[in-house]
Amino acid sequence: MSINPDRIIAARKKISEEPYDVDSWLLLLKHAQCRSIDEARDTYEEIVEVFPSNGRFWKAYIEHEMRMRNYEKVEKLFQRCLIKVLSIELWKTYLQYVKETKSNLASFKEKMAQAYDFALDKMGLDIQSNALWNDYINFLKGVEAVGGYAENQKICAIRKVYQRAIITPIINIEMLWKEYTTFEQNVNPIIAERLAAEKSRDYQNARRVAKEYEAITRGLNKVAPSVPPTGSTDEIKQIELWNSYINWEKANPLKVEDPGLVGRRVMFAYEQCLLCLGHHPDIWFEAAVYLQDTAKTLQEKGDVSTAESFLEQASQLYERAISGVLSNCMLLYFSYADFEEQNMKFDKVHKIYQKFLEVSSIDPTLCYVQYMKFCRRAEGIKSARAVFKKAREDSRSNFHVYVAAALMEYYCSKDKSVAFKIFELGLKKFSGSAEFILAYLDYLSHLNEDNNTRVLFERVLTGTQISSQESVDIWNKFLEFESNIGDLASVMKVEKRRATALEDAGLALGDDKHTCQVIDRYRFMSLLPLTETELRSIGYNDSYKRELTITKNVSGMKPKMSGKLNGTLFVDPDSAARPDFSQMVPFKPKVNWRPGEFMVPGGAFPLPPSAAELNMLLPPPHCFKGPYVIVDKLCEMFDKIRLPESAVSAGTEPNSTNLFDLAKSVQWIVGDESRKRKSLSRRDDSDDDSSISAPTNDIYRMRQQKRIK
Repeated sequence: MSINPDRIIAARKKISEEPYDVDSWLLLLKHAQCRSIDEARDTYEEIVEVFPSNGRFWKAYIEHEMRMRNYEKVEKLFQRCLIKVLSIELWKTYLQYVKETKSNLASFKEKMAQAYDFALDKMGLDIQSNALWNDYINFLKGVEAVGGYAENQKICAIRKVYQRAIITPIINIEMLWKEYTTFEQNVNPIIAERLAAEKSRDYQNARRVAKEYEAITRGLNKVAPSVPPTGSTDEIKQIELWNSYINWEKANPLKVEDPGLVGRRVMFAYEQCLLCLGHHPDIWFEAAVYLQDTAKTLQEKGDVSTAESFLEQASQLYERAISGVLSNCMLLYFSYADFEEQNMKFDKVHKIYQKFLEVSSIDPTLCYVQYMKFCRRAEGIKSARAVFKKAREDSRSNFHVYVAAALMEYYCSKDKSVAFKIFELGLKKFSGSAEFILAYLDYLSHLNEDNNTRVLFERVLTGTQISSQESVDIWNKFLEFESNIGDLASVMKVEKRRATALEDAGLALGDDKHTCQVIDRYRFMSLLPLTETELRSIGYNDSYKRELTITKNVSGMKPKMSGKLNGTLFVDPDSAARPDFSQMVPFKPKVNWRPGEFMVPGGAFPLPPSAAELNMLLPPPHCFKGPYVIVDKLCEMFDKIRLPESAVSAGTEPNSTNLFDLAKSVQWIVGDESRKRKSLSRRDDSDDDSSISAPTNDIYRMRQQKRIK
């Protein structure tokens, strides 16, 4: 079935704008499946390059090659994806490939058995792996055995697979248990009961966990392609479900005492999660941390070999992470380096940092800072200086490298002169950066270098390299500096110069400029000399509360964080954004639901405001003890009433005689129609309705009896 070329062109255009548009890729996949393998191979390669962890795309690619009998290419594709992509459907395709291509070999049975063992070792923990277990057992049963020894070997192999399967939480485990007991009865009825009794407890435990397993994974989309985080509702829901599943596995639902088995099950859950959430660095990091914690637990118990294997898995996991779709993620590089540093593999740590620095599309500033810290910890200050020299020669580095190197010299080598020289060197290159200048000023203020600090203020503020907008923070720092150590004359002088700078920056000080200036003079941290209302009344503009621009991150974006250097945040209550409370549903969950109630996640759907107000005025239901109205008879009575055509006034007085005239004007329908309705109602009603007596708690009758007495 061919696809309209216009749709293919539109899909290509969409992918050029959004490389991870899943719908467009699915359309290209469908188009590739309709073409010859030579024409579609490039499309398949594009798809698996963008989605390297999706078993569905790999399976379609491999099956297309298998149909064309390109078995060499199929084996290469399996080598690329099989170990990394733990998809049950992909592994079924692998077993089908082995069965088709190795059936003519003399060693086919051994090859097939090895393939099944390999598949079950990787995918046997999956809840959907029951088909693999059944196929393996049926394959073993179909093997011909010649001689008594071969027959015993066959029985032992089948029994071993059965006993592994019935203690693994999978779907249809009850069917496997029945088949196993039948198998043992056919082999030897005498020992069948003993073997069944030995495995019964483990089977019951696996059966219980299988039900929990099925419930905890319900709703998980295990075939969803891995895309970068979008923050959508569906994505957040999937993340919650994956976290619930992983935490459930960490809780050891099987209650086994083997930490190795628990670790295998938890890591299988992480691997399944990474197939769909491979672009989330926190999943990779948490999986590696879990492996480290498990290895530490095993070391404490004396199982050194298993602990080493878990540490090796953690290293391989980090290597996979930084070699895949997250090759530019600094968090994974840094955590990988710390992991190897804990294992005293310093040469490997150097290679990790150097590998990240070789990436051309990133900002290496933070990497240089962390690299210097590692070298200082592991090899001393001289090694850190060598990294700083390399960072200075890198044109991509920012001023943070100079600040980190200077502070490292000051705190570690206790050499103020070296730190001062580094700051001066950075000032020559980044004299237009307000953030670097503020860091330099903080350093000088800690040294109590009043003269040098004042000279630096004058050098920076009288220059032309800093814009008026960026100089506001420096002026605020200058005013704070003079307020702490200067005299009143110097404070007032800086205050006037600062006011001019604020006007140039377009930051008005309000109608009363002198009052606003003196507020900044007397403020200290978040304390101000006027109340919030008084500040608002004079139009005070807090220049300390400004948006600070962050330097470029890895992706090249310039995010902003709203914050303040000092002072409080003044918000006009009338202009503040508020949620629409009319659309909110109160959280009132209920246990017992009455018929007709509209159930929502937070409880019953609320009544309309007017009905809710009426319910609040009415007494609670348990206060009403009668009389109870028979609705059918009341409706029948209303049906007999014929109202007058012209309205009759009842008067305004409560004892007016017009009420009797109004009652007389009402006529009752008595005729064939009424009799027919009455006869029909008698036929429909049961005999019990005719014998209904007045209720014992009739208030009207009680009042009449009191009057008679």
